[in-house]
Amino acid sequence: MTSTLRLTEASVRLADTDVLRCIDLDIEARTIAVVGDNGSGKSTLARLIGGLVRPTSGRVEVLGSDAVGDAAALRRRVAVVFSNPDAQIIMPTVAEDVAFSLRADRLPREERDRRVATALDRFGLTDLADRPAYELSGGQKQLLALCGAFVRSPELVVADEPTAFLDGRNAHTVAAHLLSDAGHRLVVVTHDLDLAARCEVAVRVHDGRVAAVGGAAEVVAAHAASWRC
Repeated sequence: MTSTLRLTEASVRLADTDVLRCIDLDIEARTIAVVGDNGSGKSTLARLIGGLVRPTSGRVEVLGSDAVGDAAALRRRVAVVFSNPDAQIIMPTVAEDVAFSLRADRLPREERDRRVATALDRFGLTDLADRPAYELSGGQKQLLALCGAFVRSPELVVADEPTAFLDGRNAHTVAAHLLSDAGHRLVVVTHDLDLAARCEVAVRVHDGRVAAVGGAAEVVAAHAASWRC
């Protein structure tokens, strides 16, 4: 298996702040959790991996490709999901929004419609296909955001706090889709330590640096223990 992530002395400076400093990671795993306190830099790390932020210095490789030099190609292989689905939903109706994710593929209409229908069914959205997206509940909107990401059949999904605003039932459903063995790899930034512990590997970020890397259960337990007085 090609390394999911390989970062070498990767740093990110935004405005006058060093958000990430000398990040070194080499992880070959299907599911990776990123944990850390607010302001630790974990969301910036997700954006760095997802190609939304460039390193100020150092090197970032995702799925074996240079995240800067091969950025255009990686965008076709990586999908990013955010905590607020309203930031991702663009088109008026549910089916139109899912189809919009396939615009760059220039598929024949029949193939596009087939893939949209399959994705809607997978995420339980078929009955909502013609519903205005703004009418959906918060949980339904997050499922729509996932549907729009997965319809592209990405090799890697980068999810930044995907369950942050969901109730228990919807959080469980979203987590099940993210962790499913459906041919994709996952990097998930989360404060949900139960979700993080279900991954294979976890990275703990503290003050812009990697504080720990290892088996998810052990890293998550150590992170939780750091809260205790």
